[in-house]
Amino acid sequence: MAIEPGSKAPSFNMPTDGGGKVASKDLSGRKVVLYFYPKDDTSGCTREAIDFTAKADAFKKAGAVVIGCSRDDAKSHDRFKAKHKLGITLAADIDGKVTEAYGVWVEKSMYGRKYMGIERATFLIDGTGKVRNVWHKVKVAGHVDEVLVAAKALG
Repeated sequence: MAIEPGSKAPSFNMPTDGGGKVASKDLSGRKVVLYFYPKDDTSGCTREAIDFTAKADAFKKAGAVVIGCSRDDAKSHDRFKAKHKLGITLAADIDGKVTEAYGVWVEKSMYGRKYMGIERATFLIDGTGKVRNVWHKVKVAGHVDEVLVAAKALG
């Protein structure tokens, strides 16, 4: 089932970098930018994480928490954060339940080979747990600014 604006956001509870955890129930009342990316320390994913880090204070001022999510484990996230001095939370969807619930675990194709992987996508969730904006097949350049504008517009 596709998650569209107006849908209730699927709940989540995942381990994060630094030995933490993040659960949707603990974020009640707050805006959440949940962005999915394919793999730690790859070019597009690194650029996106650096861009979100650069705007982290602006998102905080807008009342939004930013969470990056991939199927990499928390140790991989720790290395990724340290290497690039990232200032956002990275969640580890090890069993794939969250990526599947959000509909971003999809068939991909590279050099004629088909495989399953994460579609780069972002979900803006309001304080009541409703999805307000969805970006599928994200192009990294300019994306973070677009998400920030939408987060600020939620008021």
